[in-house]
Amino acid sequence: MRYSAPFEQAAEYARAALSLMEKQGIPFNPNNFAVWYHYFSGSNPDLKRALDILLDNKQEITATVSSEIFRQFFALEHEQSALNEAATKLEIEIGKVLEKLSNAGDDAAAYGKTLEMFSGNLGDDGSSDDLKSIMSGVLAATREMEQHNKLLEGELNNSSEEVDRLKTDLEHMRHEATTDALTGIANRKKFDEDMRRAVTEAMEEGADLCLIMMDIDHFKNFNDTYGHQVGDQVLKLLANTLKEGTKGQDTAARYGGEEFAIILPLTDLDGAFRLADNLRKTISSKELRNRTTNEKLGQITVSAGLAQFDMGEPINQFIARADEALYMAKHAGRNRVVSQVELEQTALAFDS
Repeated sequence: MRYSAPFEQAAEYARAALSLMEKQGIPFNPNNFAVWYHYFSGSNPDLKRALDILLDNKQEITATVSSEIFRQFFALEHEQSALNEAATKLEIEIGKVLEKLSNAGDDAAAYGKTLEMFSGNLGDDGSSDDLKSIMSGVLAATREMEQHNKLLEGELNNSSEEVDRLKTDLEHMRHEATTDALTGIANRKKFDEDMRRAVTEAMEEGADLCLIMMDIDHFKNFNDTYGHQVGDQVLKLLANTLKEGTKGQDTAARYGGEEFAIILPLTDLDGAFRLADNLRKTISSKELRNRTTNEKLGQITVSAGLAQFDMGEPINQFIARADEALYMAKHAGRNRVVSQVELEQTALAFDS
C-alpha cells in the first residue's frame, strides 16, 4: 500500500478517518484505519464508491462491514505486484516510442529549415556554380533525412514488437492470476473481484443479484474409488458444463475443492433456481466413462444452494446464506437445489 500525500494532507485524511471510526464505533486497528484513510484520500475510487453507497443508504458501518471491505480491497494487494511491474514496463516502452516520434518531428523541422535556407539563396542572378552548390546541399540534407527516417522506422518496428509482446505478457499474467489452473474457469480471486463489482452495481442500480453455491455429491468416495486423476477430469467436466450453461455477464468459478459458485447479476431468485436446477439435471444425466479403459464410472450428481443479495448486507453474509442453503440440500438427500426461501421457512416456528 503506498501513501503519497503531503504530510499536512495525510494528517487531515487520518483525522477524518479516526473521527468517522469513532462515530461509527469501528475498532481502531490498522486494517480498519487503512480502509477509511483511503476512503478520505480518494486514492481507491472503487473503495470510495462502495462506502459512499453504504453511507448514502444510511447503512450501519459495523466492524464486520469494515473488516469485509478491507478483505475485498486490500488483502490480495500483494498479488498485484507482478501485474503492476508488467504494466510499468509497458508504460516505459510506450514512452520510448513517443520520444522517438518527438525526435522525428524535430528532425523534420530541421530539414524544413534547411530547405528554406537553400530556397532563400536561389535568385534570378544565381550562377551555375551557385546552383550546383545549392543542389548539392539539398541532396545531402535529403540523404541525411532518409537515413534518419530508416533508422526511426527500424526503431519503431522494434518498439512496436516489444509493446505487443509486453501487452501479450500482461494479458497472459492477468488471465493466469484469475483462472483456476485445473478447470480453466474463474478462480477464487476472480470470484471475489467479480462479486465485489456485482454487489456494487446491484446497490447502485437497485438491481437483482443472486448467487449459486454448488458441490459434487460424495466426491471423496469417487476420488477414493477411481483415483485423483479421474476426479480431476470430473472437476473439469463440471466446470465446462457450468461455463456453457451461463451467460456472458455471469461468473462461474471454482470456489474451492469440489465446490463451485455462479454469480448471477440481474437475475432474481426464480431465474437463479431454474438455472441451478437445469444445470443439476444436465450433470446428473451424463454417464461417465474412462476413455482409456472404456470402464463405465456411473454418474455424478450435485447439490446446490442459492441466495439473493439484500441491499447493504456484507458480502460474506450473502455467501454464507447460499452456503447454508447448499448444506440443507446435502442434508435433505443431495442431488437437489435449495433456495434461501426454504431456509426462511425452516426458521419459522409457532410459539408454544
